[in-house]
Amino acid sequence: MTEISGVNSAGDNAFTANSLYGTDVEPMYSGATSFMRRKYTRDLTEADVAISGIPYDCAVTGRSGTRLGPQAVRRASSNLSWAPHFPSGLDVFEVLAVADFGDLVMDPGEPMRVPEAIEEHARRILATDTAMLTLGGDHFITYPILKAHAEKHGQLALIQIDAHSDTWEEDQQRIDHGTMFYHAAKQGIIDPSASAQVGIRTHNDKTHGFNILHAPWVHENGPEAVVAEIRRIVGDRKAYLTFDIDCLDPAFAPGTGTPVTGGLTPHQALTILRGLEGLDIVGADVVEVSPSYDISDITALAGATMAFEMLYLMARRKQQKKG
Repeated sequence: MTEISGVNSAGDNAFTANSLYGTDVEPMYSGATSFMRRKYTRDLTEADVAISGIPYDCAVTGRSGTRLGPQAVRRASSNLSWAPHFPSGLDVFEVLAVADFGDLVMDPGEPMRVPEAIEEHARRILATDTAMLTLGGDHFITYPILKAHAEKHGQLALIQIDAHSDTWEEDQQRIDHGTMFYHAAKQGIIDPSASAQVGIRTHNDKTHGFNILHAPWVHENGPEAVVAEIRRIVGDRKAYLTFDIDCLDPAFAPGTGTPVTGGLTPHQALTILRGLEGLDIVGADVVEVSPSYDISDITALAGATMAFEMLYLMARRKQQKKG
């Protein structure tokens, strides 16, 4: 076997890795594309974080296609898996034991069973005291995941980075990616007064008690002011972080189902995420990547990058708790 300088010549770290720790460099263009080349396993005994995909998009109200999001984000993450986190220089995978749990398999012929299946999937992971980082899928998937997290951690603060509030009021509870946080707040799963919605740029007559930092406010005041507001709002509460890729302007993330002009830049989003270091974030997701509408995988790469930033936050939190 020919040795390649700096490269793991065995390849396919997703299957051949001996540990959930460490970074083995592989060519970005070959091999099994687990998220960040982490080991595929359902054994979470030693894991700090489980990556899993929820390839579901039947709750969309516009363009479908996010069921292909987890595959696209994993593939794009191969661009990132060879180097430590920037700008910190931290090798996240020397701190965190991260496993790729694979995808939840659902029967598309039984759509009304999907929410329960997602919730049970989350419960299964959380029961092992492993944190979740989930790849969507449309944004509805966050709702059953939140329910499982609230069962374990109690009522949560929500940090939502998004173009849409997803709190549109309805008389009945539908499977819809635009109403689920209305129901989550009404049911006490999340506390709106301790929650922040960032980047919103679609009109909703009611706030339902959420603290909203609209996209124009973000542009006018800058990401540092956004971070200060999020930290003030959330405080020391346990928080769930959800990142809808459509929070980015379509110039940077065209591959999504409901793009809205006037959004955040990747620099703004990354600065905001990095500013959340130290908050008690118990779970996170990246949703609404729809590769059918993408160009050169730039949306998938943005999604993978935001997910990597979330792992960085979890790694720093682990370091801080160890003192």
